[in-house]
Amino acid sequence: MATHESQIPIGRWVAQRPAAAAVLERAGIDYCCRGDRPLADACQERGIQVEQLLAAVAAEEQQIEQRQSDRYVNWLERPLAELCDHIEQTHHAYLKSELPRLAELIDKVLAAHAERHPVLRDIKRVFAELRAELEPHMFKEERILFPAVRQLEQAGGDVAFPFGSVANPIRVMEHEHAAASSALRELRELTGNYRPPADACNAYCAMLEALQNLEFDLHRHIHKENNILFPRAMALES
Repeated sequence: MATHESQIPIGRWVAQRPAAAAVLERAGIDYCCRGDRPLADACQERGIQVEQLLAAVAAEEQQIEQRQSDRYVNWLERPLAELCDHIEQTHHAYLKSELPRLAELIDKVLAAHAERHPVLRDIKRVFAELRAELEPHMFKEERILFPAVRQLEQAGGDVAFPFGSVANPIRVMEHEHAAASSALRELRELTGNYRPPADACNAYCAMLEALQNLEFDLHRHIHKENNILFPRAMALES
């Protein structure tokens, strides 16, 4: 089983075993925008044994089962319209609330600590670029792509769109996902893996925690679209 799973593209593997996302986050493995790599390659890049990772995932799944959590829904088996609703109500709602709050928090920390920590100026710049990417991105998904996906599912795949194939807006969304993932990597580097400096105040620590939570949620968000919603929508249309 380990040999078989090690050759599955990591994005598809996480789609099949949703609990793996938390384990991969802790291991620092990108399963969203680099989801086309085999699991074995991703483990090798991080110096992790595949068997060790699979054991950690199995333990995570057992804990989830014990908690009887509904957080880990298998979206491969749910209607596409339900997945679109979930993304809007969960991930988009989070971003719409968190991005303005985090921008204010970064400004507060910058005003207090920029002299001793000039890297905060770069953190503010990269976050502002990320926010400027995400806000219109969500608008396009909610007004164009997701309604198209819902139409496709309702009609059984036989729909003529003014933009042609649903693959066209999907390609735009994937490109923007890649840009967002790049910004997240830069933020992680600039913050030293979100480790607070020795003189960090509570606001500084809260900013770093919020940035880390943003990365965690965006990874799940992008994964659900890149590896589940988009392939299923294109398969339905074809």
